Amino acid sequence: MQLTIGKLASAGGVGVETVRYYQRRGLMATPVRSGGERWGGGIRRYGADDLRRLRFIRSAQAAGFTLDEISDLLALEESNDRARVRRLARQRIDALDRKIAQMTETRAVLARLADQCAASDAGDGRGPCPILAAFEP
Repeated sequence: MQLTIGKLASAGGVGVETVRYYQRRGLMATPVRSGGERWGGGIRRYGADDLRRLRFIRSAQAAGFTLDEISDLLALEESNDRARVRRLARQRIDALDRKIAQMTETRAVLARLADQCAASDAGDGRGPCPILAAFEP
């Protein structure tokens, strides 16, 4: 498989600039141009391993890992340090649990405010909506 950067990006579900950003961050290698670098000619070609790595990065991001954590995961992939991978995964799970708790609390507050707004509509409807009043400084 030999892909241009555009085809690689498309196959990985990202834009070309995203691939270049990952290269600048050291998450992906930048292949040498065909014909050499000296004159800036030729095209960089990417293979199946590059596509696999790009998909790995995107999947890890979807799981909530930061690019720094993904860099650690990629390094650990080569070292086969499963204990460290598990620690990173557990840290991500803890962070997700905290975020879920925060979002659950926020949802409950907003639902309560929506109920109060509906109740004030059933009354005389005067005064600010409880939802809008809650956001005032």
